[in-house]
Amino acid sequence: MKKFSDLRLRTLITAVLGASAIFAGCSSPTNSDPDPVSVSPTVLSTLAADSATGVAVNSTVSATFSKEMAPASIVAANFTILAGTVPVLGNVSYDAPNKRAVFAPSANFANSTLYTATITLGALDLTGNALSEQKVWTFTTASAGMGPAPVSLGTAGNYAILAKTAISTVPSSAITGDIGLSPAAESYMTGFSQTDATGYATSPQVTGFMYAADMTPPTPTYMTTAISDMELAYTDAAGRVTPDFLNLASGAIGGLTLAPGLYNWTSSVTIPTNVAISGGANDVWIFQITGDLSASSVVIVTLSGGAQAKNIFWQVAGSVALGTGAHFEGIILSQTAVSLNTGATMNGRILAQTQVALDQATVTQPTL
Repeated sequence: MKKFSDLRLRTLITAVLGASAIFAGCSSPTNSDPDPVSVSPTVLSTLAADSATGVAVNSTVSATFSKEMAPASIVAANFTILAGTVPVLGNVSYDAPNKRAVFAPSANFANSTLYTATITLGALDLTGNALSEQKVWTFTTASAGMGPAPVSLGTAGNYAILAKTAISTVPSSAITGDIGLSPAAESYMTGFSQTDATGYATSPQVTGFMYAADMTPPTPTYMTTAISDMELAYTDAAGRVTPDFLNLASGAIGGLTLAPGLYNWTSSVTIPTNVAISGGANDVWIFQITGDLSASSVVIVTLSGGAQAKNIFWQVAGSVALGTGAHFEGIILSQTAVSLNTGATMNGRILAQTQVALDQATVTQPTL
């Protein structure tokens, strides 16, 4: 009789309150996260990775989150880097499409130094949830190599291509990395057939994202900072003194093998035949050119001995032109325009203070 009474009671409760009253507190077998809005974000990965060694002294440091974050919470107070107990000065930005916070140091990190990076619980997602726990990791910078200290790119180092007035392509080009334009508007990015989103755009020619000065905030602020950092990087490279090589080969450097060092030409520089850049993984090259820089068609710039494109800086006061089918290595800091003719390829970055024009060209940003 008691069993019958219990069954009647259960039936009555179910009829009045619904089945959820019986199973309150139980997880749905088809929904392990019934309230994703309330779930705290986590840091999925960092660059540099935890305990990494040999980190480039002019690199940025970043953290990628599990959820989209509130840009206003990704600030210097919530993303810090210390050398021992000494804070590193830098600029913190939020890359919304990649759910990534980026710390760009104001000056190069010191060589062979242990750094501690921290993202605090002040970092919030879009609904105000703090990180599930504070994220702390360490990394150690590379030892000094031969040649000058590398140029600090700041937030300009977040882009494969960065320009002020225009970026154009004759399809199809292939760009690996983000591209940015400021103070010009997105309408001056032509040939990309881009698709607009909130604060950025995408294109089948870009493995990355496109940013311009007239996009939804905070993109305009980030772009202004990146352009300023690009100009500072140019000034830094141009201002290095006491060159190791002055007017080498009268500016016709084809066929040469270039050792680490500071090079200066008071003229234009041409690369009519293949040229090699040879040195170790931490060695640095800075090429100061007061005129133009041009590479002939199908000319190849090669790297040997462990030399890396991220440590090669071409500071050019004039224009830069890579010929049809040419291949180039390094970071171009141009005070005017850069053009890559049909089929030209480049492992590096293009940071131009006017425009960049691509013709079925390939630009791949170097690994940091």
